[in-house]
Parts: sequence; structure tokens; C-alpha cells
Amino acid sequence: MARRNTLQDRLAQRIASSQDDVFLTREFRDLGGEDQVLRALRGLVRSGALIRLGYGVYGRAVRSRLSGEPILFNPDGFLGATRRALDKLGVDWEPTEAEQAYNQGRSTQVPVNPAVKVRGRFVRRFTYQDTELRLER
Repeated sequence: MARRNTLQDRLAQRIASSQDDVFLTREFRDLGGEDQVLRALRGLVRSGALIRLGYGVYGRAVRSRLSGEPILFNPDGFLGATRRALDKLGVDWEPTEAEQAYNQGRSTQVPVNPAVKVRGRFVRRFTYQDTELRLER
């Protein structure tokens, strides 16, 4: 008997065919109800295909060769993934003053903690492992 094409399978197919590394739950709204999509996304997180970065925001994952655990797959790392998520959410953001100073050569201190400066009201939290995105006003 052939296996039915489940919602989780359709989500996985859409994610695999996408060029993007960050996904919002509203991008999958056409595949099913909100509860069903969230349940399927949780299943993909459990299987290691996705990593939950925050409320309604997921990043593509790959298996680490060293530990076998899922790790975030983004060429720009966690900060790049969160910036892409902010763009998709329609949030106005810009690099922090410390990052701008480093990029312009006014400082030799490398910004280590991921941070962005946001305009307007935005209170979501983005986390990955032990790292949290700092929001500056």
C-alpha cells in the first residue's frame, strides 16, 4: 500500500525546493490549517530538518558531521538568519552603532554578540542554542 503524502512531507518538499534558509509559518498557510502546519513544523524540528529560531520563524538545518546534531544552515550564521527573518516580517532594522563603527574602520573592536537596531515596536525574541539576538532602539 502506497504511503499518503502527509502535510509534513509536503512541507519538507517545499522547504527542500526553496532557495531560502529562513521560513515563516505564514508561508505555509496554503497547505493546511494553522494548527496542522504548526504540528507538522514541530515534527520537522524533531526530525532535524528545521530549527526554531523564534515565534513563527524557522531556519533550515543540516546535520553536523562532528556531533550528528542539527545545526543552523545559513552562510551568514545566526545573525544573517535573523536579519532575513526581520526582512520577511517587515521590520525596519539597521546595523548597530558598534557594527557600523567597525565596518567603517572607526573601531578595531569586533562586535561579538548578535544585535540589530530596530525602529518601531518589535518585541519578538530570536534564539539559537545559547545565543539570543539583542534588539537596540
